[in-house]
Parts: sequence; structure tokens; C-alpha cells
Amino acid sequence: MRPSALLCLLVTAILAHTPPAAAQVPPSATEIAAYTGLHAAAARGDAATIRHLIAGKADPNARDGAGRTPLHVAAFAGHQAAVAALVEGGADPKAQENRRYDIITIAAVRDDPAMVRLAIRLGADPRAITSPYDGTALIAAAHLGHDEVVRALIEAGAPLDHVNNLVWTALIEAVVLGDGGPRHVACARALVEAGANREIPDRSGKTALQLARERGFAEMVKVLETTPRR
Repeated sequence: MRPSALLCLLVTAILAHTPPAAAQVPPSATEIAAYTGLHAAAARGDAATIRHLIAGKADPNARDGAGRTPLHVAAFAGHQAAVAALVEGGADPKAQENRRYDIITIAAVRDDPAMVRLAIRLGADPRAITSPYDGTALIAAAHLGHDEVVRALIEAGAPLDHVNNLVWTALIEAVVLGDGGPRHVACARALVEAGANREIPDRSGKTALQLARERGFAEMVKVLETTPRR
């Protein structure tokens, strides 16, 4: 086996057995207990207190020890009203924390399509390059089989064919990090219908279709072979 192919297999094996949000680090219970001001209000989802604190000149872009702004904290907890209040008060919707996650990618990993759509309406960028993998929110969502999030990001103009530093696209990740089940198949279908390039290879030179055949993912193979672009 070529070294490049072996490396790809090793990375696949490692990531396939890694908890989905392992690369993301939400605030721990200890961190939340120590928060004050806007970070504490964001963790609680307390939009009224957020508005009051910002009116008193609290910094909506202040960072905790992991580089999280109050906006990241609210997104990790799924607090939509808090997210809206923070952005209205001057929080940067495109901010990334220390591991390079923005609120769209955080919401994508949480399988929170409503938060994804809200973040986009508030000015977050669905095309942003995020995470230590130089990926996108779309790649993260396809990896996890979060099909409604994938559709929301496609509608918002997320890049279909971005290749991350593992040499995987969203379509390839739906195959190599998926389970071949209905939600990953739905992700692949949405990507193909939107015009994702099926011929982009991984590091070993294999396309999504070849990888799906190797894994015995019959429904995924059918989608990749027969689904027309809309």
C-alpha cells in the first residue's frame, strides 16, 4: 500500500472513532460557573441582561480563556435570543474562537438548523474557512449527517467543493466519516443535486463514489451514480 493511502486510512479510522464535537470545546461547567457579565448572561440565554450590560458599555466581543466571545457561548448553548441580542449590541457574527470555530460551524455540529439560519441572517459567513482542519460548516455538517443543516448551508451559498487539509470535500466526508445511513445519504443527495463535483478525489486518488463502493454503502452509491443536478 502506498504511504499516502495508508495515511488516509489511518486518519479515517481515527476520525471515525472520535466524538463528533471533539474538535470543538464548549465551555465546561467549571468555566460557566466562573463566568461573569456578558459571558454569564450568554450561558444562561438571558437576552434582557445582555441588552442591559451592553447599554452599560460591556464589551460584546470580550474573550474567555479559550477565545470564546459571549456569542460563541450562546451558540454552544443554543440560545437564539441571546445570540440576536449580542449581535444587535455589536458582537461580531464572524468571530472565531481559538480553535477557529464560528457560530455557524458550532451550530452545524450541534445539528441546530434554526441557529444556522439565524446566524446567517445576522451576518455570519457560510463561506468561512473554519476549524483546525481548514474546513467549512458545510463539511462539518456533512461529516455528521446533519442533513437539514447541509440544505440550509447550500441555500446560503456555502462552497460545495472546498477541500480541507485532510483532502476531503463535504461529499467525501459524508461517505468516509458517515455510516451510509439515511441522513448521510440525504446529505450526499443534497450536495449532488446542488452541483457538488463528484470527481474530486481524496488523498489516495479515490472519488466519493469509489469510496462508497468500497464501504458497501449501496444507497450512497445509487445517489452518487444516478442523482441529477437540479
